[in-house]
Formats: sequence, structure tokens, C-alpha cells
Amino acid sequence: MNPLFSPTSRYATIGTATIEDADGAVTIYLRRRFLPQPEALALIREHFVTQGERLDTITAAYLDDPEQFWRIADANRAMDPAALTARIGRRLRITLPEGVPGMPDG
Repeated sequence: MNPLFSPTSRYATIGTATIEDADGAVTIYLRRRFLPQPEALALIREHFVTQGERLDTITAAYLDDPEQFWRIADANRAMDPAALTARIGRRLRITLPEGVPGMPDG
């Protein structure tokens, strides 16, 4: 875990690196975060957008934390989270976080 971020942050598992310039000044930076493949995320359920819904309220309803909106964006290949609720009737995938397997059949 990256101690610079909350454990629920999208950057919690992203490491840091350093670069030194010609004068010897060292800059610490966050490594690039690669988006997961939505198909690899375990589906919990689907949600169909209704009039006036916001992504934070949808996220709070399903994930109990409105700041986890990025998980729904990742699960639906959204670079612009606001686009997820722009169309009434859009189907949103609600998934488990990356690396958490789904429930076994049975």
C-alpha cells in the first residue's frame, strides 16, 4: 500500500518513483495507474440510470461510499465519470474491486 493515499483510494496500490535532474534535485512522482479491463472485474449487479441520478449517490447506494465513484467508472470504461449518468436508461456495471474474485457458483 502507498502510505500517501487512503486504502480506499484508486492510487493506494500505485508505487512511487524518483527522477533526478541535471542539478541533482530529486523529484518523487506517482507511477502511472493502468485501468483494469472491466470484463476482469467480478460483477455484483447492474444499475439502470434514472432521471436526475448522480454518480456519487449511485455509488453510495451500492458501495456505501460516494468517493468510490471511480470503481464504477473503471467498471464501465468511463474516462469522464459524469458521462455515466448523462443518458437515462444506461446500464452501469457495479463490480468488486480489481483483484477481488467473485463469489463461486453454487
